[in-house]
Amino acid sequence: MLQNNRVLIGKGEHELYLMGDKVNRHGLIAGATGTGKTVTLKVLAEGLSDMGVPVFLADVKGDVSSMCLAGEKSEKIVSRLNSMGIDPDSFNPKSYPCRFWDVFGTGGVPVRAKVSDVGPVIISRLLGLTEVQTGVLNIVFHVADDLGWQLIDYKDLKAMLMYIAEHRAELTTAYGNVTSQSIGAIQRALLTLEDEGAEQFFGEPDLDINDWFRQTEDGRGYVNILHCVELAQRPTLYAAFMLWMLGELYEKLPEVGDLDKPKFVFFFDEAHMLFNDAPKSMVDKVTQVVKLIRSKGVGIYFITQSPSDIPNEVLAQLNNRILHALRAYTPAEQKAIRAAAQGFRPNPAFKTEDAIAELGTGEALVSMLGEDGAPCIVEKATICPPQSSFTALENAARAMLVAQDPAYQAYKDAVDNLSAYEYITDEMAAEQEKAAAEQAEKEQAAAARQAEKEAKAAEKAAAAAAREEARAAREQEKALQEQYKAEGRDKYGRTKMQASLEKAAKSAVKSESRSIGRKMGKSITRGILGNSNNAAGRLVGNAAGSLMSDLIGGFFKR
Repeated sequence: MLQNNRVLIGKGEHELYLMGDKVNRHGLIAGATGTGKTVTLKVLAEGLSDMGVPVFLADVKGDVSSMCLAGEKSEKIVSRLNSMGIDPDSFNPKSYPCRFWDVFGTGGVPVRAKVSDVGPVIISRLLGLTEVQTGVLNIVFHVADDLGWQLIDYKDLKAMLMYIAEHRAELTTAYGNVTSQSIGAIQRALLTLEDEGAEQFFGEPDLDINDWFRQTEDGRGYVNILHCVELAQRPTLYAAFMLWMLGELYEKLPEVGDLDKPKFVFFFDEAHMLFNDAPKSMVDKVTQVVKLIRSKGVGIYFITQSPSDIPNEVLAQLNNRILHALRAYTPAEQKAIRAAAQGFRPNPAFKTEDAIAELGTGEALVSMLGEDGAPCIVEKATICPPQSSFTALENAARAMLVAQDPAYQAYKDAVDNLSAYEYITDEMAAEQEKAAAEQAEKEQAAAARQAEKEAKAAEKAAAAAAREEARAAREQEKALQEQYKAEGRDKYGRTKMQASLEKAAKSAVKSESRSIGRKMGKSITRGILGNSNNAAGRLVGNAAGSLMSDLIGGFFKR
């Protein structure tokens, strides 16, 4: 309940408040399972919402969603109010403005982040990488940044790993050694995480944290509830999400100094998941953020089962403390109780260590910062009941609220913008096209060489065949001549008698042709010159006769 810019937490000897201007000094809510941490969380969130401060909290068990439903003034609540000395009529059950978010998009508005925004440190923790493998992942991010390629979603990261693997020889000089073993280990870790559905967290549209800084028309701050019943089953992913969110708040919010009330309050439930097996570098980073983020008007409250779950350097920054009962069944648990007791400013009225173990459900040890900024003396208090419902919200009702949320329309559909995957795919396609063209050119040149070789071989074969044909003809002619010789024939295949008869025939034809020629010549001459017996006529007739004789003789000779 809100009173004069103060959240009434509970009542012991006095009413105990969380001061609005001290909320950003961070805090702790701790206690064993079933001791009332969730109720305390709701009381703080309700008071801050009434103060106009938007808050973010995780719904690990599914019971925080009831904040969007108005509570009831039951007999049990009235009894508690009376025991606290609070007038039941001043208690006003009501609902609170809630917005539901979900990394997997099933129980709320989808929450996504770019791979580049999450960064190599958180992703390395998420993948469980070694120091060497983390170094390689850092190189992957540096190369992508230098090339101007955005790393947005899972496929961008996988494509970038393949690119680094293929070009590691040329990248070694500029960025350092990259081994195929390290690349392979990161790829295997990505596959494991992908099987768990973690790739849904990476992508666009990525969350604009300003959507968490909303107020209703009547000035109340929205309660942003991360539905993480499923997410909490994957502690590493849950821790990675929370780390990313802390980083986003720290990096994107401006410095504002001390305010009358914070701009935003972040409740980190199951905080031990963040620090389990966390490397020192990560703990140092969280410590730095917790120290500095208060100047940006943000308060961080860790909720866990024991203060010992929080590293001392972080625990030292948590000034507002509410500790429910701790159970001690082992020496280690008894030691943890003693350490928790030492974190409070002692109250002379009771021994803090004993009180921690004696607290009942709904009771807590409370120490808030006073108006002077110093921790108040620890008091044993009964926590106020929440004004919202204890009954968990039905899934159908949640789905209806999500569908009506304007943010749902903005974030429901993932988009695939131009990023590293597309650049690498285009580059690979260009390389493949170039390789195909070079291969086609090589094949064309090889085909030309082969054709030339085959032409030369054909020409050579034709020449050899011609030589063989000529040789065969010569051998055939030689064999024929030898046959003619053996048969007593001349080179034309004639016997001596055939040769003599042919010669005599030719001689007779020649003689006859001459006689005919002379007669024709004389006849022609007489036809031209007339019948002349003079010497000139005879001379011309003889010449014409000889000419015709030679012509006719030559014809028959042929």
